[in-house]
Amino acid sequence: MVEQVQSRIMGFIVSNYLFGDESRAPEPDESLLESGIVDSTGILELIQFLESDFALEVKDSETVPDNLGSVANLTRFVLERSPDAEPAS
Repeated sequence: MVEQVQSRIMGFIVSNYLFGDESRAPEPDESLLESGIVDSTGILELIQFLESDFALEVKDSETVPDNLGSVANLTRFVLERSPDAEPAS
């Protein structure tokens, strides 16, 4: 399950922020903000992606780097919120 969620998140990031250039894909623990892959607007787009694709509601208090700062953090956040997380239809 971890690999599926991480792959879905990475696919979104590569497609939406790196214009499909997989060679620039971040390492799972790499900061998306510090690396310049995502900015504040990008975080909002990531939240919309999580809410639509994983049927989650992300509260304002949850929009912190510990939850959204890297692919690994995003994956953990999704799995903690929805242990049997699968992309929504």
